[in-house]
Amino acid sequence: MKKASILLCIISLTLLSDLFSQQSKPVRIGIAGLTHGHVNGLLRVMDNEAFEIVGIAESNAELVDKLVDRFKFSRDLVYPSLDKMIQNTRPQAVAAFNSTYEHLEVVEICAPKGIHVMVEKPLAVNMDHALRMKKLVDKHNIMLITNYETTWYPTNHKAFHMIAEGEVGEIRKVVIHDGHAGPKEIGVGPEFFEWLVDPKLNGGGAITDFGCYGANLITWLMNGKKPLSVSSMTHTNKPEIYKVVDDEATIILQYPKTQVVIQASWNWPFSRKDMEVYGQTGTIFCDNHRELRYRFSAQAPEEKMILEPRPYPYDNPYTFLAAVVRGDIDVSPGDLSSLENNLVVVEILDAARKSASEGKVVYLE
Repeated sequence: MKKASILLCIISLTLLSDLFSQQSKPVRIGIAGLTHGHVNGLLRVMDNEAFEIVGIAESNAELVDKLVDRFKFSRDLVYPSLDKMIQNTRPQAVAAFNSTYEHLEVVEICAPKGIHVMVEKPLAVNMDHALRMKKLVDKHNIMLITNYETTWYPTNHKAFHMIAEGEVGEIRKVVIHDGHAGPKEIGVGPEFFEWLVDPKLNGGGAITDFGCYGANLITWLMNGKKPLSVSSMTHTNKPEIYKVVDDEATIILQYPKTQVVIQASWNWPFSRKDMEVYGQTGTIFCDNHRELRYRFSAQAPEEKMILEPRPYPYDNPYTFLAAVVRGDIDVSPGDLSSLENNLVVVEILDAARKSASEGKVVYLE
């Protein structure tokens, strides 16, 4: 009896050791495409304990040469297609850095193989693509998360908690500004620029590229609720550069008691991602990723705080993705990265494009 107990203990310890070993191993991540300039952020941190880049799918040899020279990764990691990369490297998750139009294809390839996917914002070019992606996610039980730079801003999370705690009263107006001087003006690479200014591959110009940030944040602040209506105006101030897409967009969302103004632009004099929240009794201004100003009443003076970066693994998208794959984090339907949130984002963007093209308010069901 004693020997049996000892044997059972040894078996249990062995199983626990194997489980710990599996959980502590870096998560195997593959990269689908290199044309999205945000991939540079991942290529800079490839040497990481939480994850391992096991393969890259990219057919543009000139682009591969350029990035190998810049980031010094091995050419052995690169495969001409996503299918080939998956077959040879068996990733647990794939991060997509190709055009928004190609996000659907990435999910079509990865989902049946049980591979989780993270795409760069926005989720999809339209609701047709988004719903097809959701169907694949549901059928094959994978995670599909969308990455936004602003998800990792501690100011946005501080504002969320202030609002939830009633510090400024019920929200009445939110104004969100996102954008920069323009893709060409800030010097994005030619591979990135080519599809950013293609209405099919990007879904639009500034309205898509930066309108999605505001739609994502307000859907989060409104606990996943859709607006009652969407109205939008777009314009192209620089047709010599942006021939077939807008470079200026304003989107207005109306909720039962809240109006939201999303200003998405490729015409700002400087890069910005900031948010103003006006409640019944006070205000919160997220000036950038770390600086937040607030005023809780008309009588109170404005105060300012500088926040520390968010804790690991919530400090960047790649450690977050690894934690999701390991099961350390459950992505709830209300989360900024969630599929549920981002389906609403795409519905808002579809309505905004329709409103701008038809010159009328679009009401959501």
